[in-house]
Amino acid sequence: MANQAELPPHLARRFEAGLLVVTEPPKLDLEAYISNYTGRTRFDRCLHIGQTSSYLSSEALKAAVNEAKKGIDVSRYSTAVEALQEVAPDDPDARLDMNWMEITAKQVKAETDRLEFELKGYKNNLIKESIRMGKEELGSHYFAIGDLGAAKNAYTGMRDYCTTPKHILDMCLKLVIVGIEQSNWMSVQSSVMKIRSLQRSAEEEAQAQPILATSMGLAHLAMGNYREASLSFITTNATLGSRFSQVISPNDVAIYGGLCALASMDRNELQSTVLENTYFRHFLELEPHIRRAISFFCNSKYSQCLETLEAYKKDYLLDIHLQRHVPDLYYRVRSKSIVQYFIPFSCVTLSSMAHAFVTNEEAMESELVEMIQRGILDARIDTQNKLLTSKPTNLRTTAHQDALLMAKKYEQTARLRLMRMNIVSAGLEVRTPKGSSQSQVAGVGEIFPIAPGSGTGAGRSGSRGVGGGGGGGGGGGGGGRF
Repeated sequence: MANQAELPPHLARRFEAGLLVVTEPPKLDLEAYISNYTGRTRFDRCLHIGQTSSYLSSEALKAAVNEAKKGIDVSRYSTAVEALQEVAPDDPDARLDMNWMEITAKQVKAETDRLEFELKGYKNNLIKESIRMGKEELGSHYFAIGDLGAAKNAYTGMRDYCTTPKHILDMCLKLVIVGIEQSNWMSVQSSVMKIRSLQRSAEEEAQAQPILATSMGLAHLAMGNYREASLSFITTNATLGSRFSQVISPNDVAIYGGLCALASMDRNELQSTVLENTYFRHFLELEPHIRRAISFFCNSKYSQCLETLEAYKKDYLLDIHLQRHVPDLYYRVRSKSIVQYFIPFSCVTLSSMAHAFVTNEEAMESELVEMIQRGILDARIDTQNKLLTSKPTNLRTTAHQDALLMAKKYEQTARLRLMRMNIVSAGLEVRTPKGSSQSQVAGVGEIFPIAPGSGTGAGRSGSRGVGGGGGGGGGGGGGGRF
């Protein structure tokens, strides 16, 4: 994505460290993009864009500095100013406001002491509700100043003082947000599962469902479980709106869900699960290019699909949650497109494939070799004639194997039926007890369920097993044989 010689010093150091640097201009408008979020994620996203994009670095870092000064996290403000000094050292915002930092630090310490003192008083009075609210306020304060570990401990400590399912729901939702901020995805999944196991009213379920679905989707995405992530985002209720704007926006749901679905689902599943999904349709309307890409893939227009995704790749590389997954997601979509393109053919020229996927023959051949080595594509390359050929299959051998398997199953079924006929004719069948619809005898009934009123002499004549000679003449093969 970048040439080190053309990069500014701060981005060149990032490039040397093996970190991603985006030099192409993105399509997104920074101000409109950041307006979709609230809370700490606004700063996180501004700082991330400023440290990654060469085009938006100055604007994004200035926005990060201003965002940090709106809060009380002094360390974040210092980090943003230091980053801005490397990009624009002459900018007025690139100098630390020591007066603001000192005043804010004193206010933070005073507020921390006050909340801890109040919590101690609540504990002395042994009032559970006051203790719970005190811990909640202290946790929110720690979260605001960036002490996420202390915030998690405070929220976790609320559990012993929760008296209603609503209290537990609120506690777990706060732990979900802290876990996402910490990138502690196991904690996020654990909190979501606790919420789902609670008894909730229909109103609480409707309010919590979008938050739970998107949180679980982010956890699966972070762990590389793209199919599970897509299913979580696709099932998100359209009532999400700005309810979870401190973490994710509806536009993100469309992008994350659409890309993960493209990378993990086949065409039929994409059509039925994504495009025809009434809930997800509302999100796709916010990002129409994602809908177009999925429609192109479902209609076998693979080059148009890949071109649409490539046009927005720079934007996705600036996303705080999606960035490290973009190369893998794009590779999976492209690989699936190549496999689907080759399915109708037994042989295709490399030149035609290169033309279809907008590349040259050498690059196409290298890509096909890698796919074959990974086991993604079951084919062979004829380097002399520049052909991609499918593996030859012996249809006669396959037909013979299927016929032998069918004959084996038929023989097994016939032997079991003959065994049952012999058991019945020998009078070894046990009569069904009254009031029971089905009876099974060890070694016999486990193979053949014995139907009530079996049409045999043993069942009608009251035969009691071998030697039961009191039977009448009813039925074929009755007990009179022995």
